[in-house]
Formats: sequence, C-alpha cells, structure tokens
Amino acid sequence: MAVERLRESKLLLDQKCFSGAYYLAGYAIECALKACIAKQIKSHEIPGKSFVNEFYVHDLERLIKLAEIEKDHKSRLKSDADFKINWTIVQAWTVAARYKPWTEAEATNLYNAINNLKGGILTWLQQYW
Repeated sequence: MAVERLRESKLLLDQKCFSGAYYLAGYAIECALKACIAKQIKSHEIPGKSFVNEFYVHDLERLIKLAEIEKDHKSRLKSDADFKINWTIVQAWTVAARYKPWTEAEATNLYNAINNLKGGILTWLQQYW
C-alpha cells in the first residue's frame, strides 16, 4: 500500500493536485511504518489488544517505536545528513494535512524526501518490511 499511495501521490503532483499529493505522500510513510509493524505479527497469532490499539494511530514517531526501528532511526539521523533533511520534511506531515491546502513546492518536497534514493525515507523503511 505504501508504494501504491506514493505512486498515486506522483500522479496527483503531475496533475497539479498538490494538496492531495501532499496528503497521500505522507500517508505512504504511515502505510510503510504499519507494514514494518505488521511484519512483527506472527501468522496464526492474535496480537494483544493494547498492541492493536496502538497500531491505529497516525503519529509517525509513535509508529517508529512500535516498528522497533527507533534505534536505527536515531542513528541514521546522526550519521546521514540527507536522511536527516528528508526526515525533517517528512515528520512535519500529520493526518490533519488533508484539511490544509498545500503548495506545489511543499508537495514536491515531501514526495522527494520520501522517494529520494539518497537518504530517502521509503528506501530506509523498505528494509524493515
């Protein structure tokens, strides 16, 4: 779903639908983090209710903790300048972004921060799902 949401974000960017593009790009990261978390759930096992309830949030920092990649995230922020710049852009996204108009520059910057091969957030997350 993360890759699909990002693809849809690019289509919206190309059609100059910047607010939708911005929202979907950020949502792609939420989906990617949730994929990382889902990988922890064993087949034929029902996770605890508190775990499931925590999973249903739109807070990227909290999802990083649930995905158990917080240590690597902090390490990357310290050691990779491109990653740090990209994360600064991505972390500004919230689910409330859907209620705000976004400019072409803002939508493009978010899309690029996620999709960049050098320090891109999606590339980093893909190793965990």
